[in-house]
Amino acid sequence: MSIVICQINALIKVSLLELYRRKDIAVVLILGAVLLLPLSFVSPFGLSGAGTYFNEIALVMVWLFSIFIALGVSSRVFPYEFEKRTIYPLLAKPVGRGVVIAGRYLGALTAAVSALCLFYAAYVLLCGFKQGIWFSEALLQAFILHIGLLAVVVAIGMMGSLIMTTSANVTISILVVFAMLLFGASLSALAATQNLVAKTVLNIANAIAPHIEFFDMRQRLVHEWPAVSWLVCAAVMGYAAVYSTVCLFIADFFLKRRRF
Repeated sequence: MSIVICQINALIKVSLLELYRRKDIAVVLILGAVLLLPLSFVSPFGLSGAGTYFNEIALVMVWLFSIFIALGVSSRVFPYEFEKRTIYPLLAKPVGRGVVIAGRYLGALTAAVSALCLFYAAYVLLCGFKQGIWFSEALLQAFILHIGLLAVVVAIGMMGSLIMTTSANVTISILVVFAMLLFGASLSALAATQNLVAKTVLNIANAIAPHIEFFDMRQRLVHEWPAVSWLVCAAVMGYAAVYSTVCLFIADFFLKRRRF
């Protein structure tokens, strides 16, 4: 067990080093600077509700940038390995394919979460200086659930990287993620109003698609609503763990079937 943990830890470190070598951190810093701009202009407007408006813009940016980074990091892990042929000596060593999947997944997730920490740090600093809101229970829950969101998105991106091309993987993953974010909550109600065929298709989509809307706490932060029950947060994180695990098992299946 200790050998497996050391192998996974080594793969996580390699993933983080690759992130910095590819200068992705520079992109993160630029996006962080873009994130600073909306909230920095809250006070000068002097309009009622302007703070809420720009607060919502900043949170939208956090979601967009974090999802794009998570998909960008996870979707190119294995294509890059195959292109550079670095996976062949790795698999030639006594490292199981499941260990490779777990290590690469945790490495990509760590990279995505590091970017998320930067975004939330910028968000908290500006809210503190401009609006006097440094911390709230809802903010902590939003951050934790956002990590759960990234866990699902990274798993989807990694699974897709072993099934289709990188461009197709990124495109389809983005469409699925944002479609579920916008319409996931209304799929059941929509299915109830359709004919049998459409109802069946929508129910299947509702069952297997990632329910990204479960992780969305933006409205509670924008309107300063109270936090949800921690049992609800635990249930959502459990959903993220189960969905991510299923995606990783599928990725492991396709990696084992791949001919080297």
